Amino acid sequence: MNQAAGTVKHKPLVAVSACLLGHAVRYDGKDKYTRLIAEELQKYCRLVAVCPELEVGLGVPRPKIQLTQVKQTVRVLREDNAEIDLTEPLVSFAIQFSKQYDLAGLVLQDKSPSCGLGNTKVYSQQGKVIAKGDGVFSATLLDILPSLLIVQASQLQNKNDIFSFVKAITLKQQGLKVDE
Repeated sequence: MNQAAGTVKHKPLVAVSACLLGHAVRYDGKDKYTRLIAEELQKYCRLVAVCPELEVGLGVPRPKIQLTQVKQTVRVLREDNAEIDLTEPLVSFAIQFSKQYDLAGLVLQDKSPSCGLGNTKVYSQQGKVIAKGDGVFSATLLDILPSLLIVQASQLQNKNDIFSFVKAITLKQQGLKVDE
């Protein structure tokens, strides 16, 4: 592609939750295939699939994990065994992932204890929902890469949403201001 036509030389690299691309990696052994993301976004971006839970050694299918408030901090614990804390492995993977790829953006699955942004249930140690928060993978990436554009799958509902996301990451890569 040439610059004169208003396009970039190389497609930007965007990480996408693997389940959205049709990989059967969810806790229940299923996927959350989203054609619009898998096919339309790929026209404009190079996509790399990521499943933090799989990357830290959890199998498919697997016991559910959840965000749990423990004293003053939120931890990622197994729903069926609160002694199993996956917070540090998820944080470590996010740090490693951020160094491995030169990402322009991220598209993550909503409500996930690893990938959610502001919409993941946070439980008390007694099992009651007490808040909503960020998944540990997405929160860690936001901490270490604050300018990285991260959206949830629910924010990409049509071709115009895809176009706006691609435009925003392209402008950011070119060092131009993005209206947020």
